[in-house]
Formats: sequence, C-alpha cells, structure tokens
Amino acid sequence: MNVRFWGVRGTLPCPSTKFMKFGGNTSCVEVQVDDQPVVFDAGTGIRPLGSDYLARDVRKATLLLTHTHWDHIHGFPFFAPAFDPKRSFRVMAGHLSKTLGGIRSALAGQMSEPLFPVPLEVMAAKLDFDDFKAGDTFLLRRGLRVRTAPLNHPNGATGYRLEHGGRSVCYVTDTEHVRGQFDANILGLIEGADLVIYDSTYTDAEFPKYVGWGHSTWEEGVRLCRAAGAKRLALFHHDPSRDDAAVAAIERKAKKVWKNVFAAREGTTIRV
Repeated sequence: MNVRFWGVRGTLPCPSTKFMKFGGNTSCVEVQVDDQPVVFDAGTGIRPLGSDYLARDVRKATLLLTHTHWDHIHGFPFFAPAFDPKRSFRVMAGHLSKTLGGIRSALAGQMSEPLFPVPLEVMAAKLDFDDFKAGDTFLLRRGLRVRTAPLNHPNGATGYRLEHGGRSVCYVTDTEHVRGQFDANILGLIEGADLVIYDSTYTDAEFPKYVGWGHSTWEEGVRLCRAAGAKRLALFHHDPSRDDAAVAAIERKAKKVWKNVFAAREGTTIRV
C-alpha cells in the first residue's frame, strides 16, 4: 500500500510561504492498493489529487469520509474528475443517520444556494453514496477490508483501518481523548497497525484550553500507538496557526520521545 498525503492541515487551508514545507491544504490522504485508490476525506487537498487523477486517467476510486465539517469536505466541489461522465466514485460515511439525509444530502447542501453556485447534480460522473454505522466492518473488494470505529468529535466522526495483504493503515483524525484514559475504540482499531495517521492538532500543554473542541495531541498519539503495538505514527491535522518551523519543532520533540513518529507532509508518499 502506498500512502500519499494531499492535505495535512486542520480547520483552515494556509496559503502562505511559511507553510510550504508541510503544506497548507486541509485533510486528504490517498492509499493506493494495487489498482484500487482509496481516499480519506475531501478537504482542499482533493483538488490537486483530482488534477493528478486526470493526468493519470484514474477512472474510479472510493472516498471514505471521517465527517462533514468544512475542512474535510470543502474540496469536494472542486474535485474535477467528478464532473467527467467517464468516471465513477463511491462516497462513504459512517456518522450520519438516515434521519439527517445521509452523506449525499450533506454534500449536496454545501453545493446549494446561497453557499455555492454549482449544484451536486452537475457532477456528471457516476456517484454512489453509501452510509454505514461507525463500528461496521466491510469489504471494498476481495482482500481489501475496512474496519471502522466511532470517534469522540462534535457531530460525530469515524476512524478507519484499511487492511490488505497483511498490512494495515489507520486514519484517525478529529477525535478528542480523555486525559489519563485511553479510548478503547481507537486502541482496538489501531492494534498492531503498520501506520497510524492521528489527529495531532494540539500539544498536551495546550490541550486543557481546547477541551470540547474535538481534537487530540501528538503525545496522546504516541501513547496510543505504543499501547496498541502500532509500528509508525504520522502526526496529522496540523493546527493552522503552526507554520513550518513550529511543526518541525514538534516533530523533533516527538522523535525524541519515540523514534517511529513523523509529521505528515503534503506531497510525500509512504510505502506500507
């Protein structure tokens, strides 16, 4: 599995030269499994991903969304392949009940007047929208399994574990931990994982000021991975107030605590 980071920021994109090293686009991570692309989230990073798909003529992919706060979906209306009738995409989410209209309704809502001039119906690709319940396990195809878990985040969110050929990648962002207490849902999800991508918006020192905002810390990510026997940790969802120098400083500090950690960088590929 090849994991490529297309957007690593949380909350807001950061278009500035001070954010060039780690990147300024919001959440979007692609996992290439043989000829099956799986995309986590549709923040602004999905726009350059779409350009790459057009250049490589990628015709189909599965989008797994953690939740529908803006920084995780506001790139979707600019995902150019979705306007091409020769392509098809499956969009899945686990945090929306049927009473809320599901994932299609949420994405259509952000593309409706007066918020956006182009409605979802203009997207000419074959789009399939599937809702499941966080905690479900399912196959995307034979040999490609997805396990999910509910996360502690306002309005709900879903964590993912993608398994193929004895390898596993976990995408766990937008979750808030309870100090001094491991989240059992996350521990079970990331147990023995080869790579864990984890919400590292804050530091432990900052965390008390933001309780209730739905995010975690790099220190908690390290503690979870060690407890679960995970092999590598990617710090993710960098706070938009942290420029390259600040993120690099956190990465250096984290490596002193656990050598198997790194800060996710936009445009980099990790082979699992």
